[in-house]
Order: sequence, then structure tokens, then C-alpha cells
Amino acid sequence: MREKHLKPVESRPETFGRGIHHTALISSDVERTIEFYQGVLGFPLTELFENRDYPGSSHFFFDVGNGNAVAFFDLPGLDLGSYAEVLGGLHHLALSVTPENWARQRARLDAAGVEYLQESETSIYFTDPDGARVELISDPLGEMYGEKIG
Repeated sequence: MREKHLKPVESRPETFGRGIHHTALISSDVERTIEFYQGVLGFPLTELFENRDYPGSSHFFFDVGNGNAVAFFDLPGLDLGSYAEVLGGLHHLALSVTPENWARQRARLDAAGVEYLQESETSIYFTDPDGARVELISDPLGEMYGEKIG
């Protein structure tokens, strides 16, 4: 697959994308999600408004750096069930932080009693209050485990 699809850097076309505007997940409890992402992880809440597609539902955003956001919808009244990994669904959300902030955020997870799996000296996995898998990774953007990915 690599030989078939991965073009050498010098022959790859330049991307026309500017980055991920936001990734949207579903929250079962707005207050709990804000307490976790802003209170525990330290990502500032930047906006909260009614979802235009579903009256009574909230759409809210957290700043995760470099103009990128993680957003959530709550969908009250719908029986959505528990988080599940499905084809086409979310496997995990990898959030990049500096090495200094990675250590601070690990300490914040400890203080909040959030269990996590430390995969390496740069990567921690845990689940958010609704079961979505989140990774805090301190490798530089465009790198993973010392290898360029961008």
C-alpha cells in the first residue's frame, strides 16, 4: 500500500486545505463536558449557542490551539446509546500539546482521578466523560514518534 499510494515528498501536490476547522463529537451532558475539557484539560470554551439543526440542542467549542477547535453537540431527547467505535466513526482524538503542558495535563488528570494509559514519553490515552478516546501527544505537529508524517 505504501509503495502504491505514498508519493515522494518532492512529487506530492501542495494541499489546498488550511487545517481542521473543528471536529464535532456528541455530549450527553454539556456541563460535564465543559468541566472536563476546560476544567481538567485546560482547553478554553470559546463559544456556546443553540444548534441550528436541532432546537434545544447546544453546539459548543473548545480552543485546542493553532486556530483548531473541538466542538460538541448535545442532542437532548434522542436515545443515542453509549459511545461505540464503528466504521466511519471516531477511533480517537489526538490533541497536540507542548512537552511542558503534557506533563502538566498528566498531573491534572491524576488530580481529577482520570485513568489513562501512558503509551510512551509523549503519548497518553484516556476517555472523556462520554467514552470517546482522547490522546494527548507532545510530539511536534507533523511528527509522530520522531518521524515526519506531514
